[in-house]
Amino acid sequence: MKKLIVIFAAALMMTSLAAAQTATGTLNVSATVTGSINLVFNSDAAGVALTSGANTNAAALDFGTVSAFGAIPATITRTTTASNFTVSTPVDVLVSKTNSASANYTLTTQLSTADAVNTWAVNGTGFTNSTSATATAAGTYGTNVPVTLAITVPFTTASGTTISNVVNFTATAN
Repeated sequence: MKKLIVIFAAALMMTSLAAAQTATGTLNVSATVTGSINLVFNSDAAGVALTSGANTNAAALDFGTVSAFGAIPATITRTTTASNFTVSTPVDVLVSKTNSASANYTLTTQLSTADAVNTWAVNGTGFTNSTSATATAAGTYGTNVPVTLAITVPFTTASGTTISNVVNFTATAN
């Protein structure tokens, strides 16, 4: 019996020695939340459909073939004067906010590169690569806000000329 107790005690000691070692620690975690806004483009039901990038902040809009006279799609508005014609269409801009007390936002536009030939406007206000235009002074968050983008083309522009530029939209929380 004594042998059995000694064997049992020895087995118990070996188990204690074979047990895994452990260590503990704590990690203090912190984060600072900052408000943010997001801007995406959507096709306006009354306008030319975006050709790509709907519901993103990098979309494409193609007016297609435009002219001063003749048939144009119903989604394009055209006006003519004695020396030029203007084509325009609405595009929806959706600005969302999170973690922000901002009541509304200001939306501005500006061309990426100079256009010495054509005139660009948003909601009736002209803009260039060096001058921005306010499209919306107090936009409502979470709602598609239609903005009308217009290009005025002189009659002196050669047939077959491609008009292309990037319009930068900037939403600023008020």
